[in-house]
Amino acid sequence: MNYFNYRAGELWVEEVPVQQIIATLGTPCYIYSHSALLGAWQAFRDALGNYPHQICYAVKANSHLAILNALATVGSGFDIVSGGELARVIAAGGNAQQVVFSGVGKTHDEIQAALNHNIYCFNVESEAELLLLNQIAKQHNQSAPIALRVNPDIDAMSHPYISTGLKESKFGIDIDEALSLYEKAKQLSHITIKGIACHIGSQLTQLSPFIAALERLLALYEQLKMQGILLEHIDIGGGLGVRYDQETPPSASEYVNALISSLKSTGLKLLIEPGRAIVAKAGILATQVLYLKQSGKKNFCIVDCGMNDFMRPALYDAWQTISEIVQPAHKNEILYDIVGPVCESGDFLGKNRYLSIKQQDFLAIHDAGAYGFVMSSNYNSRPRAAEVMVKKDGFNIIRPRESITSLWESEVIC
Repeated sequence: MNYFNYRAGELWVEEVPVQQIIATLGTPCYIYSHSALLGAWQAFRDALGNYPHQICYAVKANSHLAILNALATVGSGFDIVSGGELARVIAAGGNAQQVVFSGVGKTHDEIQAALNHNIYCFNVESEAELLLLNQIAKQHNQSAPIALRVNPDIDAMSHPYISTGLKESKFGIDIDEALSLYEKAKQLSHITIKGIACHIGSQLTQLSPFIAALERLLALYEQLKMQGILLEHIDIGGGLGVRYDQETPPSASEYVNALISSLKSTGLKLLIEPGRAIVAKAGILATQVLYLKQSGKKNFCIVDCGMNDFMRPALYDAWQTISEIVQPAHKNEILYDIVGPVCESGDFLGKNRYLSIKQQDFLAIHDAGAYGFVMSSNYNSRPRAAEVMVKKDGFNIIRPRESITSLWESEVIC
């Protein structure tokens, strides 16, 4: 269900007109739908049914406490990649015993904090990390639950910056070396082997890479079983994509059914780590048209948000649907590049878009709930945007706009 809809030519979020929010907070402003967020999570839960599972929302996609709290309330687990993300999950009311900790660069302090909170599993990405885990656990008379994050050498067929399952990637352990490392882990006194994991990339729009990766993990699982190494779970990671433009990604049910079909004979618990697929379509970014400018044959729509507010187009050349928040009764569409005020030629939100707009109008950048605010910065000394959560016919400011003076509050002149 889409919770962002036009009524009489005006964009609404659930039961609130976007213009009402803008009148209160101004722009740029991230606006999230509580119902869209929980609806996307529930689609995975419904698809998984009674099969043993754990949904671990990928915190990196959007780590706001209000997002995490909403998901914790319905029983979600969490996939984290830093000690800061663990602290956020705890602060938001999440259950640490439903947390998996991924990432190639876990520090001593992060590992210790995760052990102290009794997290469900560490997804180990190197032999050196495994040995450090054992050392720290031994020092504190604890046992570290682990899965090896295996690199299955599968092409995710996604953007190269978000493809993580090939041999040349920094992530995971070469699948050809995994068996010997599991055998080493079995001998370590303060390690408990719980499962096997992988994550081959983000924004995948086909099932075949997931199934190919799972098949390689299952082959390793059989080898481990023959060596007397028994697993409790398989963590297939995240990566399921969403439709930004013309993509046709599998639905949550198609994705889950394909995984369970391959996995059910093993009886292994299934862990999945969706992030984008849960939160991307739960948010928009509202922005105002500052100027309309013609330069040669090119028309520019200059808006008040830039690459510091929303990095995806500049970083990945990503497509985002952009529309007028109030659609004019009589359209006069012109082809524009929508650009921001940041002093970089790569500062754009969308190129070659037909819009019927005038100065001071407002635009919505759709499907901006994932990798939006969480990747924003203060580049060019620009305060970061406000954030709002809409629940039915009301909304709450969940993060006020930063002030100018807040930009240097922690700085010291010496």
